[in-house]
Amino acid sequence: MAAFSSSSSAPMLIRSVLFVSLLSAAFVFDSGEAGAAHRVVDPEWHPATATWYGSADGDGSDGGACGYGTLVDVVPMKTRVGAVSPVLFKGGEGCGACYKVRCLDTSICSRRAVTVIVTDECPGGVCAFGRTHFDLSGAAFARLAVAGHGGQLQNRGEISVVYRRTACKYGGKNIAFHVNEGSTTFWLSLLVEFEDGDGDIGSMQLKQANSAQWQDMKHIWGATWSLTPGPLVGPFSVRLTTLTTKQTLSAQDVIPKNWTPKATYTSRLNFA
Repeated sequence: MAAFSSSSSAPMLIRSVLFVSLLSAAFVFDSGEAGAAHRVVDPEWHPATATWYGSADGDGSDGGACGYGTLVDVVPMKTRVGAVSPVLFKGGEGCGACYKVRCLDTSICSRRAVTVIVTDECPGGVCAFGRTHFDLSGAAFARLAVAGHGGQLQNRGEISVVYRRTACKYGGKNIAFHVNEGSTTFWLSLLVEFEDGDGDIGSMQLKQANSAQWQDMKHIWGATWSLTPGPLVGPFSVRLTTLTTKQTLSAQDVIPKNWTPKATYTSRLNFA
């Protein structure tokens, strides 16, 4: 407060207010509920188990229950994808969350952890009965071992691991909204991609052109949300709130008036 009482600070303050006002026309970023944690990183390690699937040096999921499709085959998701048990999948609301996973046998395991992005669900078998389980790509599983021993670790099948939540980092990418196939002006379905930080989504709203009303979207499966009342008139603004730390971000007019199904529209912002 004292810093702003100085008369010499006034021009700088005015310029700052004008700059913020101009930025608000492009996007809005809100830290969410008062007192909410602003970092998703969990300092504590928790026990779990892990297996691997696909080819021994493979990337993992071909698509997966989160709906990311071919994104799982390319960087930055490539080889870092994983299926998780329902405890972590959370009916699809856990999609996009990132975890560090490390194995425990010091005779073969590396001390470094691998980072895993939730892109799929493993609902049965070792993933059932309330267990916390990671089913990793062959490449990710092998990297849990010290150099040259990935194959030996894979031969063990199921192993004990520890895990903790970590912030997602997509290396300079901004949040994107993919319009799913089959979307119309009466049923709009969006998939959220490349969300830094929490990675997960707790709620989404959409605002139509020339409207001040935010309409609640419905979580239908994976990382996909939809809105059914129509006709819907673009351009559309999208507001999403993370599941874990309740941070909110609004991308103004991110989906244009002439939007098309199967197109992806990238915002100019992301969570820190």
